[in-house]
Amino acid sequence: MNTTTETGFDRRLLPPMMLGAALNPVNSSIISVSLVPIGVAFRAPPAETAWLVSALYLATAIGQPVVGRLIDLFGPRRLFLAGAALTGISGVVGMLAPGFGVLVASRVLLGFGTCAGYPAAMHLIRSEARRTGKDSPAGVLTALAITTQTIAVVGPSLGGLLIGIGGWRATLAINIPLALAGLYLGFRRLPATPATRQDGRGLVRELDLPGMGLFAAALVCLLLFLMDVRGGDWWLLAVTVVAGAGFAWRELRARQPFIDVRLLGGNLPLLATYGRALLSFVVSYAFLYGFTQWMEQGHGLSASEAGLVLLPLFAVGIIASTVTGRSKAVRGKLLAGSLGQVAACALLLFLNDGSPVWTLLAVVIVLGIPQGLNNLALQNSVYHQAHAERMGSSAGLLRTFGYLGAIVASAANGAFFGQRADSGGLHHLAAFLLVVSVLFLALTVADRSLSRVGRA
Repeated sequence: MNTTTETGFDRRLLPPMMLGAALNPVNSSIISVSLVPIGVAFRAPPAETAWLVSALYLATAIGQPVVGRLIDLFGPRRLFLAGAALTGISGVVGMLAPGFGVLVASRVLLGFGTCAGYPAAMHLIRSEARRTGKDSPAGVLTALAITTQTIAVVGPSLGGLLIGIGGWRATLAINIPLALAGLYLGFRRLPATPATRQDGRGLVRELDLPGMGLFAAALVCLLLFLMDVRGGDWWLLAVTVVAGAGFAWRELRARQPFIDVRLLGGNLPLLATYGRALLSFVVSYAFLYGFTQWMEQGHGLSASEAGLVLLPLFAVGIIASTVTGRSKAVRGKLLAGSLGQVAACALLLFLNDGSPVWTLLAVVIVLGIPQGLNNLALQNSVYHQAHAERMGSSAGLLRTFGYLGAIVASAANGAFFGQRADSGGLHHLAAFLLVVSVLFLALTVADRSLSRVGRA
């Protein structure tokens, strides 16, 4: 049986790639319809349940580039399997959590457990291109983009279904069968790590542990500050600056830097892509969580009904990615996506408690276009702009910047909604997202390098 595409890509790699890459985005979105029932169960307001979102992003933002670098150095198989196992453990802990604190801890475990999937997939795509001597098919990158981002929109609908069947704990228990499937596919399909890469002493020598530690310290302090800007903990921002400076100093002198800041600093198009990823995630995740909470608390829909309203977002995103996926060019996708974001955020300003359901669906459909286009274009940009030998860590950094945006989105939801997701808070959130969308559009229009991405 032939297991390769027309360009030689090994199709046996697709199932573990797609499943592993889907674990994080699905868990990022499935919790959106669970926040209200979890808040009721533990008597926690939206400002506290936001930690269930932020905890996952905090762990992911730190873990993605770290695991991505490990994948670059030692191959994807062992890290993929370890991540799948940790994902299953987090599902057990979350399902049995006796208190809110344990529930937050399970989300931290989940964040670290789901870190390996996406960097491993991007590493495998680049490795296959190197093995065959041909660029990987555009359809492979499109399939990954649909899996990693657009498929996340299934989360709210799946979450609503699971809540209807087994309550909010079922949205955490779903990770147990997903992890088992990941372990099975990882063992059966992923290539074994070369023997020369399994030397423990070599592992310690090649890992930039001080750089990783300083990176984690800077990112933790920055994200904790962003999650509670009103708290006035400015010392966190000061520690972020000091740790960041120490990180840059270390990376400039390390023989094998965790993140090659010289290489990254000289790649302005890649830095601009990371900036667009941050802005894009602010819009999509503030919408996903904020709009969903408003539909349940402000508009009065049930969790299952809110999940169904969001379902067209998935369908439109899939169509947008599929129709444009064969083209490797990204500039047109990003321009159309940025305009779609502006339109969707503007429409939020006209919604209120009595808005008919068809108007909610209209907003969701409009947002589905940038959901499909932006994520595909950002992923393809990194694939073509990043250095091949650092594809895993570069893909991890894309997720780090994205989830930094998701942290900002979570903080914005907490700030604008406070104790209840009402229509007034939704309008303030919409105005904030409109500004972010305009910044995304401006950064895209100004970046002339985008016209060269994907060009033969």
